[in-house]
Amino acid sequence: MNIFNQYYKKYDSWYDRNKFAYLSEIKAIKKVLPKKGRGLEIGVGTGRFAAPLKITIGIDPSKEMIEIARKRGVDARLGTGEKLPFRNTTFDYVAIIITICFVEDPLRVLKETRRVLKKNGKIIVGIIDKDSFLGKFYRKKKSIFYKEANFFSVKEVT
Repeated sequence: MNIFNQYYKKYDSWYDRNKFAYLSEIKAIKKVLPKKGRGLEIGVGTGRFAAPLKITIGIDPSKEMIEIARKRGVDARLGTGEKLPFRNTTFDYVAIIITICFVEDPLRVLKETRRVLKKNGKIIVGIIDKDSFLGKFYRKKKSIFYKEANFFSVKEVT
């Protein structure tokens, strides 16, 4: 995760440079995100998803990114998905958007997510499918951010 501390401005500016892709992602997530309830975003980063989606609480291991998320109105907290600093059954839904490929222990993150969800809570996982054009492109390009990523296919996460 050091890469996100070092290049947080570059990461955040991608969304400005790629507005169409970003807004398309927001639109797609809105379709599956619960309209009501208390939500958490794991890997909130700079708040680019949480803020427009009205997910009020986020967690991220990058102090620099958290500061930007807070400026966007997100209650962003330092931490990781593997060890969530929340009580059991706290949230109605948890969003993990383009994050699962960066965590050290994806299964642990999902177990922690389940722990903090209320009964009948929803988990929304957004991925870059490793078999998609974009997934293949990022794996081949080895960008600063994605060279350490462990991409999954839709089949692997469902």
